[in-house]
Amino acid sequence: MKKILLLCLGVLVLSSCSKDFIALTPPSNLNSTDFYKTQQDINQATLSAYASLRELYNGTYYRLGEIRSDNTTYSWLAGNPANEKGVDEFASPLLPENNFLMDCWDDSYNTILRCNLVLGRSDGATFTDENLRSQYKAEASFIRASTYFWLNRVFGGYALNGELLGVIKVDKELTPEESYQLRRAPLEEIYELIIGDLQFAETNLPESYGGSDKGRVAKAAASALLGKVYMTMAGYPLNKGNEYYTKAIEKFQEVINNGQYALVANYADLFDVNNKNSVESLFEIQYMKGSPNGATGSPWNNNFAPRFSDKEVVLVGDKSGQNAPTQDMSNAYEIGDPRKYVSMRDGWVNASTGVFEPDKYVRKYYDVATSGSDNGNNWIELRLADIYLLYAEALVRTGTDRGTALIYLNKIRERARNTPGDPTVPAPANLLADYQLADFVNDEAFLLAIEKERRVELAFENHRWFDLVRTGRAKDVMIAEQKADGFSNFTWSDDALAYPIPMTVMQANAQQIIQNKGYTQL
Repeated sequence: MKKILLLCLGVLVLSSCSKDFIALTPPSNLNSTDFYKTQQDINQATLSAYASLRELYNGTYYRLGEIRSDNTTYSWLAGNPANEKGVDEFASPLLPENNFLMDCWDDSYNTILRCNLVLGRSDGATFTDENLRSQYKAEASFIRASTYFWLNRVFGGYALNGELLGVIKVDKELTPEESYQLRRAPLEEIYELIIGDLQFAETNLPESYGGSDKGRVAKAAASALLGKVYMTMAGYPLNKGNEYYTKAIEKFQEVINNGQYALVANYADLFDVNNKNSVESLFEIQYMKGSPNGATGSPWNNNFAPRFSDKEVVLVGDKSGQNAPTQDMSNAYEIGDPRKYVSMRDGWVNASTGVFEPDKYVRKYYDVATSGSDNGNNWIELRLADIYLLYAEALVRTGTDRGTALIYLNKIRERARNTPGDPTVPAPANLLADYQLADFVNDEAFLLAIEKERRVELAFENHRWFDLVRTGRAKDVMIAEQKADGFSNFTWSDDALAYPIPMTVMQANAQQIIQNKGYTQL
């Protein structure tokens, strides 16, 4: 593969560290052959892996995890409409040359290669603290596992040759000859790599960090992600069922019983820029405003602001109208649910005309009105509420303990109803009342209630599409969504559950790389 080959042979771009690892300075070029000699070098290489995640979260993941689903859309098709329509509208072709797919692939392997360098070079470096050698390798293992988890869910699926294939396995530095021989590994083999990385991370990560190291990944995050991996393997397309739901339950119990983590009292506080890395957060992508050229700032204020909102939503910068909530998403919230007020708006008032413009936008990652594309908001990738709801789901699916599942489902609702909401909307007397087991006629009804709670609790956090795929609900949900969008003649195909392998990858090694079913092999 051309991209991987260039990354292996070229100069690696790393981020140097400052007194606070969150405050990563602009990248500097460090020659990979003269580097990796000391403990400090390996620390900088590890921070480089963290820093590279920002490219993925800035503009790729929300397109593939949210806009692909029934949660969000594009309020205005900026740039090349074929790219946007291919992801958003199932009636439009999703082409292998889609730029978002190529960016996801390239940026993911950039991150993986940075992790591989840490893992491959750490043992040859001089350390004054051997515990840090293991820690840095564990951090790189977690980041690699997280990145492969995304890749496997995006691109893994049934290939044209009938096999269930994952992505390309690159778990070490490669020679040029090895680069040209790369091919897709079986889907389960990539999951085995992910599991191995997370088990190593669990063993070698610290329980917590203090001071300037707050925000680095800790042990509970590895356990939580491992539980999510097991949940995914239990569902489509591997369909491993109860054995893996049980494995997930064990991991979720470890996190829940950890004692260091708890739901924050106020849902809004989770996304307050002044409350980053909270007691509920297991892993966040770190951003900081104010660096040169906004290199470490987050861009979502502008990305998600309505295209033509002028200064009513964000005062500065170019509004993009991306990741706009659908009407169905707006309707998914129960009347008065405070999480809606925190997470989205149904429109904005035009300052010139005084007219309300029904142009929905995400508010969850809002910093301040004066901010543009350089904000301090983190992206929360793993948090305890996600684990509570997955735990409840796994308990129901295994028939283990419906009573405990109900408790954890209701914990999420309790926190939500105790959060201040829209002051202009009176809260109903039975706002987000606790569910009772008698409310569910069967387990399917119970699971749908959990699914709905996940949708509104985790809205715009990149979970929805993958939840629909693993649970087998994508077909029913997306047929309804496409019809609501005006595509009444839309015909579903399960091929849509996997994205195509990008064209650049196919072109680089057409004889080795097998395309996914439903797309064209070069």
